[in-house]
Amino acid sequence: MKNMKYTDNMDSIFNPSVADALIKLDPEDGPHFVEYFQTHAMLSREKAQLQASVRDQRKLLVENGKLKKDIEQLKTQLQDKQKRRTAKVLFSPAPPPTTTSPSPNTETATVPTNPPPPSSQDRRDRQSRRKRGDRKARPSSDSLSLVAEPRVDVSRLDLRVGRILSVRAHPLAETLSVQEVDVGENAPRTVVSKLGAQTDLEELQGVLAVLLCNVKACKLRGVASKARLLVCSASDDDVTERLVPPTGSDPGDRVTFLNYPGEPDKELQSKQRLWEILQPDLQVDSKGVANYKGCGFEVKGKGLCRAPSLTNCNIK
Repeated sequence: MKNMKYTDNMDSIFNPSVADALIKLDPEDGPHFVEYFQTHAMLSREKAQLQASVRDQRKLLVENGKLKKDIEQLKTQLQDKQKRRTAKVLFSPAPPPTTTSPSPNTETATVPTNPPPPSSQDRRDRQSRRKRGDRKARPSSDSLSLVAEPRVDVSRLDLRVGRILSVRAHPLAETLSVQEVDVGENAPRTVVSKLGAQTDLEELQGVLAVLLCNVKACKLRGVASKARLLVCSASDDDVTERLVPPTGSDPGDRVTFLNYPGEPDKELQSKQRLWEILQPDLQVDSKGVANYKGCGFEVKGKGLCRAPSLTNCNIK
C-alpha cells in the first residue's frame, strides 16, 4: 500500500517506473529520494516558466515603445496637414467684385438696399480668422494632448530596505510605537508606526523591513516620523506583519517593480494623495508575495519581498 501511495502521486514530471525502482532498492529511504527528485523537477519547471514570462514581458515593453513612437509620428503628420490646409484657405485669392454700370437716360437715386449675402469664400475667410484668434487665445487640443502627464504608478514611491535598530512604545499613545531605522543613510530615521496589539516589539529589534522613504515628515502625537513602515494586515487590524525583504538584502537597497520602471519622487506631495491612490493595489497574494497589480516587490538580484505568514491581505 505504501508503494501504491507514492506511485499514484507521480505525475508526468517523474517517471513512475523510476520511482518504483528506487522504492524497491531501498524501501526505507526510497520514498524520500523520490520526493526529493520530484520536488527538484517541479522547481526546475517553475524556473523555466518564470524565465519565459520575463522574456515575454520584456518583449511587450519593446513593442509598447515602438507603438508610442508611431503614435507621435502620426500626431506630427496630422498637425502638419492641418497647418497646410489652413494656409491654403488663408492665401487663396478672393473673387473679383461684380460692378454694374448705370443704364443711360436714367437718373441715379440713392435707394436703401439690403447688403448682399456673404459669399462662401467670405464665410471661409471669417471662419479662418476666427480660428486664428482662438489659437492665439488658447492652445489647441493637439498641443494639449502632447503634454506629458505625470505617471500615477508605484515607481514614484521610494521604497527601501531598512534595519530596525531599536523600538519602543510611544510615550503618548498606546497604539503607536517608535523605531529608529537604518535605511542606508548617514543617520537612522525615526519612524512612528501603528502595529497590531499582538505584535511583540522586542522581536522587531535588529530585523529587516520595507519602508516608504519619500513621505513628508510629520509629527504623530509629538514625535516626528520621517518614513513609513510597510505592514500587511488581515481583516482584523490586531493581526499585522511587517514585509520581509529577501535574504541577503542590505539597508538602503531599493525595492523596484519590473513592469513599472522609473525614478521615485523626491518627496510625495500631500495634495496629490498618491499613496492613498496606489494603496488599494498593494496586496499580498495567495503565495505570500507582496505585489502591485500582480508585479512583485523586488530587490534586484536578491529576490521578492514577502509576508511571514499572512496571505491574500492588504499592505498599508
